[in-house]
Amino acid sequence: MRAFVISESGESFTSAVRDVTASPTDDADVLVAVDYSGVNFKDSLVARPRSRVRRVGELTGGIDAAGTVLASPDPRFGVGDAVAVHGGDLGVARDGGFAERVYAPARCVNLLPATISARQAMIIGTAGFTAMASVLALEAHGLAPGASVLVTGATGGLGSSAVAISAARGYRVTASTGSVDEAQWLRQRGAVDVIGRAEVADRPERVLASERWDGAIDCVGGLTLPQILRSLRYGAAVAASGLVAGAEIDTTVYPFITRAVSLIGVDSVEMRPPQRERVWSSLGEVVASIDLEALVDREITLEQLPAAFDAIAGGTTRGRVLVTPTPR
Repeated sequence: MRAFVISESGESFTSAVRDVTASPTDDADVLVAVDYSGVNFKDSLVARPRSRVRRVGELTGGIDAAGTVLASPDPRFGVGDAVAVHGGDLGVARDGGFAERVYAPARCVNLLPATISARQAMIIGTAGFTAMASVLALEAHGLAPGASVLVTGATGGLGSSAVAISAARGYRVTASTGSVDEAQWLRQRGAVDVIGRAEVADRPERVLASERWDGAIDCVGGLTLPQILRSLRYGAAVAASGLVAGAEIDTTVYPFITRAVSLIGVDSVEMRPPQRERVWSSLGEVVASIDLEALVDREITLEQLPAAFDAIAGGTTRGRVLVTPTPR
């Protein structure tokens, strides 16, 4: 089968499409025929020389995929079932979705709702899944429809999904982006306002900014997250899942002890199966309200992955990059 293989040994590094044989890691693995995969920021990190994210010398990349079950020892999945595959060690420490077939642990496999096709599942992808999980986390904290929600990194895969999903759930979305020329596109996705990165918070001379947001979804991290914390309304929360701008944050305790704000971490890698099922079920409920095709930046082949990694890492994409492992 065709697969995009990343290989590094000593000073030698290669990444290219090869013909390989899919092999299970465990007898309990589920075999899936991949219709689509997607390119994530994490994939670009895995594909770098001396990657700190990739944990093995050679593997097929791709942290997510969607398609149909070819074989399964797990009774929850039957041959022909439409599934999404993501999380765990896929594309990081074991072969992932940039291939025509992938073996995955059953805990990383989810049946797709009847309302979501394999293509739609990868337009959603890990990015959209994380966005939905972020919205659910804010709702569990008390966010109610009609509230104001800030979404950072709004033109990226996760951010654009968060804008569309939040709007579909009835929130007033402000999209923050470094690509303010994409304001019209973001408004078409559901944003009521679009601001630049520097406009997240005001009063830089004070420890706290004006109270602006009932909730926030941060896909960026770095210098942005402290500014969100400074500008949340009393009792509000930010769901954080990104580190595109950096993994360290420099903040004070004032937002937490003066305004009782909360910082909620959102993880889609080791999320337990019942939670995963809830997220996909919630996505199935809102998918009809979202123009998913408008979230597609481009559709590429395996051979075009290196250029897509550069675009993702450089922040020049608008929405999701889909991958078709089998030439059409």
